[in-house]
Amino acid sequence: MAGPARVRGLCALSLRAALSCLVLIALGGTRAHAQTVTSDLFSPTRSSQITSADSPLRRTTADAGTQTGDAGSDTRLRGQDAPAPSRIGQIPRYGNAAASGASDWGYDSLNRKRRQTKYYPGQAKPKPPVGPGNPPPPLASATLRLSVPPSQSANKTPIAPAMAGTVVGQPLRKRLKVDDDPFGAVGDYAGAFLIKSALELSAGYDTNPARTAVPRGSPFYVVAPEFLAVSDWERHALVADLRGSFTGYGNTFPPPADGTVSPAPVNIDRPNFTGHVDGRLDVTNDTRLLAQTRLQVATDNPGSPNIQAGLARYPVYASFGGTFGVDHNFNRLQISAGATVDRTAYTDSKLTDGTFSSNDDRNFNQFGGIGRVSYDLMPGLKPFMEVEGDSRVHDLRLDRNGYARDSSGGYIKGGTSFEFSRLLIGEIGVGYAARDYVDPRLNRLEGLLVSSSLTWTVTPLTTAKFNSDTAISETTLPGTSGVLTHTYTVEVDHDFRRWLTGIGRFTWGSLDYQGDSRHDKFYSLSGDVIYKMSRNIWLKGTLRRDWLDSNLPGNSTASTVVMLGVRLQN
Repeated sequence: MAGPARVRGLCALSLRAALSCLVLIALGGTRAHAQTVTSDLFSPTRSSQITSADSPLRRTTADAGTQTGDAGSDTRLRGQDAPAPSRIGQIPRYGNAAASGASDWGYDSLNRKRRQTKYYPGQAKPKPPVGPGNPPPPLASATLRLSVPPSQSANKTPIAPAMAGTVVGQPLRKRLKVDDDPFGAVGDYAGAFLIKSALELSAGYDTNPARTAVPRGSPFYVVAPEFLAVSDWERHALVADLRGSFTGYGNTFPPPADGTVSPAPVNIDRPNFTGHVDGRLDVTNDTRLLAQTRLQVATDNPGSPNIQAGLARYPVYASFGGTFGVDHNFNRLQISAGATVDRTAYTDSKLTDGTFSSNDDRNFNQFGGIGRVSYDLMPGLKPFMEVEGDSRVHDLRLDRNGYARDSSGGYIKGGTSFEFSRLLIGEIGVGYAARDYVDPRLNRLEGLLVSSSLTWTVTPLTTAKFNSDTAISETTLPGTSGVLTHTYTVEVDHDFRRWLTGIGRFTWGSLDYQGDSRHDKFYSLSGDVIYKMSRNIWLKGTLRRDWLDSNLPGNSTASTVVMLGVRLQN
């Protein structure tokens, strides 16, 4: 009895344990299901209860294993304790990979196929570059213009295809040079010549126009025409530069009432003209034939001792001639040589009593030659050496005072021309000049020769200039060989506006009458204001003060000039 009863008790206990396990399993599954769906019940998405198969938030098998705490089923946690691969024996790599900077159009040393640019349907495809050195075609990623601006679609003045650059095979047009002077004269073309002309009309007042010790003022007017013609040939060149003026005074200067002779003419009106025509004939690339014809018409300067007393008006003289030479380049060495011929002739002097006085003794011919050697030492620096010699033969062997004025002389000078970054350009030379006369009573005329022309661009609006010159002039003073003249000028130009320019100028120099005790010094200080109304009309105002300081009493003078004018140019 004991055995069967015991067996029945064990079975009852087993049945109760099984029922308890089933109850616990049922309760655990219900709670897990409730936790799973409760979070989706409060979601605002209408279909959030059903997760799509391709949702990135859908749990995968690896995530499910991780949530249950199974580290072995998570691929991200596998091999955490495994050692890293050894680098022993491996080839190290430094820097960037080959052709990593070639982008889409650069050079690829690996010769890989380039990625082709994709274009939108109907988009214009650019042409490939013609050859090396051309820019690559624009990328498709660049900003595309969705509409054409009105300036491109507006009606425009038709121009020739050659001007527009639309001729097939036409090379690119050269970029036009920037206009340095937006108010300068444009000129007109006549065939192959560019012609510019101008006319200045001025009026003002001079406190001492005759430059006498006792000043007497007078109003005056100036008419100054200009003409410039420049050839536009591929080879050879021809330039004509003609400038003239006529100064007329409203007052006359009659002789004093006491009967003394006046040192100034009664009528001091005087003309002035300077013109030259330069030509160049290019024989070869290194050989050129040069020629120049020149003409100067003027009078003696007011206050000069060469002026006769008791004149009715100034005698006019004309100096004309030419230079003919050749210029040849031997690599960097340049040699120039030429012959000069000049003639100076004076008109007869009209006296206050109505008679005439001859000036034939002042007429002379001059024959000479000039040579120049220069070497292009470096870009912007070209030293040179220049030599000139001439002989003067007068129409009359003896002048009015019985002196034989025939002479021979010349000069030698050395210097350099330079150009430093276009900021400082010009030429400077220093030498020695001398002249010997046939008459033994006239001593040698000699002295230092200085010749220079410098331009310094201080700023784009300010320019400074310096010029110097030396000249040997004839004279009629008895016992005097000649006049050695040195002139120096400093000028500063400043543009306050593109249409308003101010010019300040200071000139000084000396007149050395060799063989005579007279020695003069002269000074001039002036200021100009130019108002450029357009390319064709300029207004100009001038204020100038002149001094002449002589070591001989009664010869020093001073004068103030005020002038307003208009310039018409084309």
